[in-house]
Amino acid sequence: MTSRTNPGMKAVVVHGPGDLRIDERARPVPGPGEVLMAMEWGGICGSDLAYWRNGASGTASLAHPLVLGHEVAGRIAGLGEGVTGLHEGQPVTVHPAQLVGDGVLPERIAGRTNLYPHVRYFGSAAFDPHTDGGFSEYRTVPAAQIRPLPDGVGTEQGALAEPLAVALHAVGRVPELRGRTVLVNGCGPIGSLVAAAARHRGAGTVIASDLSAASLAVARAMGADETRDLRGGDALPEDVDIVFEASGAAAALGGVLRATARGGILVQVGNLPGTAVPAVLGDLVTREITWIGSYRFVEEIDDALLALRDGLDVSPLITHRFPLERAAEALAVAADPASGSSKVMLRLAAGT
Repeated sequence: MTSRTNPGMKAVVVHGPGDLRIDERARPVPGPGEVLMAMEWGGICGSDLAYWRNGASGTASLAHPLVLGHEVAGRIAGLGEGVTGLHEGQPVTVHPAQLVGDGVLPERIAGRTNLYPHVRYFGSAAFDPHTDGGFSEYRTVPAAQIRPLPDGVGTEQGALAEPLAVALHAVGRVPELRGRTVLVNGCGPIGSLVAAAARHRGAGTVIASDLSAASLAVARAMGADETRDLRGGDALPEDVDIVFEASGAAAALGGVLRATARGGILVQVGNLPGTAVPAVLGDLVTREITWIGSYRFVEEIDDALLALRDGLDVSPLITHRFPLERAAEALAVAADPASGSSKVMLRLAAGT
């Protein structure tokens, strides 16, 4: 029960495996250096699904109830003491990562804050207490994590700046992309965004491959020139200069390595399993392939906002929209391969 002076709000909270609730919580009040956001849109990510289905994402397990969501945008509803350069009503998104500790990295990876070992991330159980996400009607956020949306970029688009930043970081792991042939294997939301990011960064030809015709249709709408339906009998292309592996399926690695040109580059975007799995990796050596990992992003969320401003259209990615109260249904649709979903969005405030 909330008081009249501190009204309540709704939040999407996972309490354990399969236990998702719309909880009533007190509306937060911004402290010094914080901003109060009135949330408008949130995108459902694979980690949200993992917490809901398994009570864990990667090595992070629920010890307490957790508000989900790290792909969010809304408007500023209040400013804490000492916050300058922002104003109420301003549309914004969030850089969901906050370093814990002194933030110092070894010189060899200076500036690569995505590799810092202790990071609080929106909607993550990696720390205890957990870091609540943004699938709620309101959320206080340190002002340093706020990113204003450019003119012409709405809050629904702004909520997808975070996954677009992941894609731009992956594309940026390749020294030179312009004019080159690119294969994206795995066309879920991140893979389709990688196709869009590669196109935005000047790739010559973008080929997309997947087991799902619906996913391939999204990838084509997001900028792929060609698609390969692997379940429908298509084969992966041969001798591709640059390959982005976005499925995270260990069973796909053998074929993907064989598709990579001798001396080519393979960027691993999809999270591979944390347990031992069989994989055919011989071509990594005999074809002298450079295999590069790509993890989250540094400040590419700023690049993502500029790309959205400049016309990169993420709307084909959005296949479903649900109100906050139907979050359980939204997650079920996002988790069901038969639903044909790509990015499932939550309306976090009425009227958006």
